[in-house]
Amino acid sequence: MEYIHHTEALELDKVLKMVADRASMSDAKELALSLRPETKLNDVMTLINQTDDAFRLSSGYGSPSFGNAKNITNALARAKNGGVLSMRELLDIAEVLRIIRSLKEWRAHCENVESEYISPFFDILLPNKYFEDKILTSIRSEDEMDDNASPRLRDIRRKIHSSELNVRDRLEKMVRSSQYSKFLQDAIITQRDGRYVIPVRADSRNEVPGLLHDTSSSGATLFIEPMAIVEINNEIRELLVKEKEEIDRILAELSGEVATFAPNIVTSYEATVQLCVIFAKASLASTMRACKPQLNDEGRIYLKNARHPLLDRKTVVPVTIPLGEEFDTLIITGPNTGGKTVSIKTVGLLTLMAMCGLLLPVSDGSRISVFNNVLADIGDEQSIEQSLSTFSSHMTRIINIMNVADEHSLVLIDELGAGTDPVEGAALAQAILMKLREKGAKIGATTHYAELKSYALETEGVCNASCEFDVQSLKPTYHLHVGLPGRSNAFAISTRLGLDPDTVALAEGLVKDEDARFERVVGALETAVREAERDRAEAQRIKGEMEALKSTRKAQADELQRNRDKAMEKAREQAGAIVDRARAEAEKLLAELEALKKGNGDVEERIRRARAEVKGGIRKMEEAADPIERQAEGGGFAAPLKKGDRVMMVSIRKEAIVLEDQKGDEVQISVGMIRTKVKINDLKPIEKSKGTVAKTRTVKKATNPDGNIRNAQSEIDIRGFTGDEAALELDRFIDNCVMAGLNTVWIIHGKGTGALKKAVHAYLRTNKSVKEFRFGVYGEGEDGVTVVTLK
Repeated sequence: MEYIHHTEALELDKVLKMVADRASMSDAKELALSLRPETKLNDVMTLINQTDDAFRLSSGYGSPSFGNAKNITNALARAKNGGVLSMRELLDIAEVLRIIRSLKEWRAHCENVESEYISPFFDILLPNKYFEDKILTSIRSEDEMDDNASPRLRDIRRKIHSSELNVRDRLEKMVRSSQYSKFLQDAIITQRDGRYVIPVRADSRNEVPGLLHDTSSSGATLFIEPMAIVEINNEIRELLVKEKEEIDRILAELSGEVATFAPNIVTSYEATVQLCVIFAKASLASTMRACKPQLNDEGRIYLKNARHPLLDRKTVVPVTIPLGEEFDTLIITGPNTGGKTVSIKTVGLLTLMAMCGLLLPVSDGSRISVFNNVLADIGDEQSIEQSLSTFSSHMTRIINIMNVADEHSLVLIDELGAGTDPVEGAALAQAILMKLREKGAKIGATTHYAELKSYALETEGVCNASCEFDVQSLKPTYHLHVGLPGRSNAFAISTRLGLDPDTVALAEGLVKDEDARFERVVGALETAVREAERDRAEAQRIKGEMEALKSTRKAQADELQRNRDKAMEKAREQAGAIVDRARAEAEKLLAELEALKKGNGDVEERIRRARAEVKGGIRKMEEAADPIERQAEGGGFAAPLKKGDRVMMVSIRKEAIVLEDQKGDEVQISVGMIRTKVKINDLKPIEKSKGTVAKTRTVKKATNPDGNIRNAQSEIDIRGFTGDEAALELDRFIDNCVMAGLNTVWIIHGKGTGALKKAVHAYLRTNKSVKEFRFGVYGEGEDGVTVVTLK
């Protein structure tokens, strides 16, 4: 039995033609059509990974160009044996070298994509830019050698050109002279046998001395080479001979170099052909929206949302087919044209495609097994009235399959046991399945026999499957239900088509009671399965909507935060500009006052007040330009929160509405369109009247050694001060805090240019009352505040 019969029955040849159509090189097309399934797991994994590498490279960087490179192995072999190649053959070699170079450059460009399995082919490629350029600069076309091929050829052609100009010049004078023009048939110059001649009338032969080279068909015109140019024509002929000799010499020289480079060129060409096929596979995978399956050699198959690659991708109904895991035999039943045959063909064809290194049109998570044999008996006839010869042919193929099948075989049989007496056919089909199972084969079979449905229900390791049929529309849906036996629907279809109800009722009465009960159970099971699938689809739809809503709300929250940050940054920039202008004006004013002081000592009090006012104004503007955000603390509710309460969400400073009564330390709230659960300590009551946020922390009362009560603030705001002024203020401030017994104090200096911040830190390093200091964290003002720990 020839293995090719089974690949053709499953239409692998058509898929390989699709691969070949995507290969541009003729040798690659032939190689694609000659692909045969590999039977070793490691070999198949290598082929699949090569295709996957090419698929990922093509997806990221586009497919490389292979052009239409021709097979040059014969030319290279002749060159190695001392033969001289033609200009056409040398140009073909240059084209192959160009493609090899471009492939190497393309791969270097794809540096960020790993390609462990395809990289060895690129590593084999050996570009030869030197020889490629030499051929292309020497040969202009397959019929013409370039003048630059050699200095001698250029010199010869220059002399030929000069001699031809000389000849044409002399002949031009003759045909236009009054002495000879009257004897010419036409005032033209032409060539005969490579020599320049003029057309002379036959009756004026003796008037133009020269050599006769040709006569017109009518005999009225003689083509004569005037004696005046015979010598020049002879020179031209000699130069043409020298030109041909030089061209032959150049071709021989190039052919000799070809022989030198031949081994590397052959190796690179073969790798190029392999790459062309691999990228053709990747191109087909892209068209089919295919992916890489998980491979095994244990007979385990799980095809998720598999699509037959030869059917229209827009209309084909995906099917999910398991085999070889929970059961080793799948029996598919259902009406004619319902998709039974396509289902088992899909299993067989996708298995063969994977074994050829092709990606599969399935969803992620699919699994496929490598088999030693993929054996199929699939016919296209669907009629129940088959001839004996058809049954004989059918049985002959099954006998051959049974002789070959073993535990490493996948067996696919369409309409098992059909074409003979139904009772005998069903018994024979069951016996064949039992024998194939004894051999350990994985089996997929289609049938109409109710006996096989019962066999699947009663036998462990055998599973029913059915192709759905819509009785209302009298059309198959092509959905495959694994675990559910199919119904013939003969009575329902006949009724829908208009058969007399009495006849249908009579037929139903003739059916055995147990068969009728079986059909009713199957019908009820079908209805339950359809309802369950509808419920599952609805659940999936709701889940998708919830995920989309969740994603939308997260995006809205992120956008809200981004807009807030942008607004804050813009406000800081605007306020900063205002402060800069105000500072410049204040400094100008102070300078004027100092000048006034020098002129009149009575104005010192006015200067002091003006300086205080200026500094106060600057401090207020800096507070606006560089706000120090405080993380307020939440909580503090007198009673548990109730549904409908309005609260403030501390972390984002937004009002919220409580959606349910408080239970524990969390509560569900609504902030605008967003619903979320938050901790109680992230919420606080909304104040009835909003005022300005205090910039000072709590005041601590302490008892001095003399028994007096003294108050001290734990925070000081020195924005707008100079370094010296800040040092004086900090001296007094820290002294008061030490006397009050405070351990931690906050110094607000702002961010600004950083000069004041540096001056503060320099001062703190010299103060003996300071134990340590740090920048504020989030909620304390960050690097606009320094937190000081006192000794």
